[in-house]
Formats: sequence, structure tokens, C-alpha cells
Amino acid sequence: MSNNPAQKALWYIESHLSAPMSLDDIAGIAGVSRFHIVRAFAAATGVSVMRYVRLRRLSEAARALAGGAPDILRLALDADYGSHEAFTRAFRDQFGVTPEAVRAHARLDGLALQEPILMDQTPLDDLAAPRFVTAEPLLVAGLGDRFTFENGAGIPALWRRFNEITQEVPARRGAVAYGVCCNGDDAGNFDYVAGVEVADFSDLPRTFSRVRVPAATFAVFTHAGHISSIRRTVHTIWNRWLPQSGYEVADAPNFERYDQRFDPLTGDGGLEIWLPVIR
Repeated sequence: MSNNPAQKALWYIESHLSAPMSLDDIAGIAGVSRFHIVRAFAAATGVSVMRYVRLRRLSEAARALAGGAPDILRLALDADYGSHEAFTRAFRDQFGVTPEAVRAHARLDGLALQEPILMDQTPLDDLAAPRFVTAEPLLVAGLGDRFTFENGAGIPALWRRFNEITQEVPARRGAVAYGVCCNGDDAGNFDYVAGVEVADFSDLPRTFSRVRVPAATFAVFTHAGHISSIRRTVHTIWNRWLPQSGYEVADAPNFERYDQRFDPLTGDGGLEIWLPVIR
């Protein structure tokens, strides 16, 4: 199931939404032919793959317009339209209103937006046992947002934005990237920060999120497959391994750790999931 082509395609689309993207690109990441990805994606999601790309780009453009984005031509180019006119025509065909109207009203009411589709989260049968690591405190700085377990499909887009500015992080330490989950509440909301380790927070621009991971003992799981199947690994850790392990989760951030083996372009190379635990 970690070889699911539709899951790989979803991850690639969401994490490269503002980059040029062809059906050949998507099929290549999914590891199948053009014909195969067209059929597999439509069967899994109910929408054709390039229509999904187009709807997602138009939907993100609509959000930007409702937020007051001043440059419609820039939005058109980001959505892979060659001109303001072509973008306006596609936008009106999809939503029944012009980009200017959405910006003027500053609302998305009544627009048929295409939300990101969640990836597969059925449990795994073969989760490898974790190793245990006692780690020093960790300071992570990057871009953060508030998510729920229903809208976690937006996390690849957060990584896309962070990867564009990763070289600008002051006082950065090392080449490892971290995806930190913290500040969860009873309703299932949580903060997620895509970032890197820093020596201190003093010179960070105000737009950066920062999270302090305290010293703790962690159960460290290896996710060796494609990034698109990470939800299955996380689901299995929390719903199978943890209840049977004799451990409890500590009240501290948990995180994904991406080292140099991980390729953010293809989603291959694997990662680790670090869960703070107490006996």
C-alpha cells in the first residue's frame, strides 16, 4: 500500500502546487505510466488527476484573492496560466464569478473550492519496533500553522512554503529538518511547524514560528516508505503500538525528523517519527 500511486501523486501535487507540473511529472513520481496514474487517481479520488491540479490551484488562488492579494497576474502565473485573461476565464468557469469580484467581497461563500484530499491512513501490519533515545532539548524554527486531523492534508503545502525560505533561517544548526506537532487540544487541533534546528531564537524574523522541544526519552520509529504513506505509520503507532507498549505519551512535542537521505522533490528516502514517552 505504501506503493499506492494515487497517494504518491496526491503528495507530489500538494507539495509542488505552485511549480510547473505535467502529467508525465506526476506519473514519474508515482512510478507508473501516464495511463495508469490517470486511471488509478480517478478511481481513488473521484476526480481526474490534472483536473484536481487545476481545481486545487484555482481554489488556492481564490483563498489568496479573498485575503486581498493585490497581483492577479502573479496568481495566474502561479496557477500555471499564461495570461490574466486565461486565468480569469478558467476562474469564472469554475466559480461563476471573476477573480476581481472575490477580492472585492473578501469572502469565499458559495465558491465550490477543491480542498486537499487526505491520504490513506489504514493501519500497517508490519510496523518495526522502535529504538529508544534520550535526547537533549531542541530548538526548532520555521513556518507553522494550526491544523486538525481532518485538514492535515494542508501540511505538504506548509513544507512547500518552508522549502522556499529554508536558506534564510538565522543561526541554523545542521542539515536536518523537523516537522513538529505541539499544542494539541481536546478538539483534535494542533500546531505543526516545518523547520530546522537553530542555536537560539533571538534573530528570527517575526514571521517565523518557534518551538522548544524539551529533553525527553523518545520512541523512534523508522518510516522507510514514501512520504505519502506517513499517515498509515502514525496511525499504527498511536492506535496499535502505543496501547500495547506499556508506555504513555509525555506531554511534549512529537516530531518527524528528515535527514539528508530524504528527497523533498520525490518524497523518497524515508524519515523518523520521534514520540516522547514515559513508563
